[in-house]
Amino acid sequence: MTILYNCGTVLLMAGVLFFLSGTVGLLRFPDIYSRLHALTKADNVGLGCIVFGLALQSGSIAVTIKLILIWLLVLIASSASCHLIARSAMQKNIQPWTRS
Repeated sequence: MTILYNCGTVLLMAGVLFFLSGTVGLLRFPDIYSRLHALTKADNVGLGCIVFGLALQSGSIAVTIKLILIWLLVLIASSASCHLIARSAMQKNIQPWTRS
């Protein structure tokens, strides 16, 4: 039981690091397209790590299934919203950042 708990804790910490890196990308990257890329990739992986870490610590199959379903719904919603934001930026002729 302690091995699963420790593995879950490691996954939770990894998830927090991915969320932190996505936040840094949001603050530091120059344009909307690279910011969207940083957020969607890092946050999806971070949430996946957190879900699987919690699933290892839950000890219940029902809770694990619910967590995985929540993660899948967030994956669908985040990819759809990212696509809509990027398409809106392209329609407004927001050009990707290029080095001068």
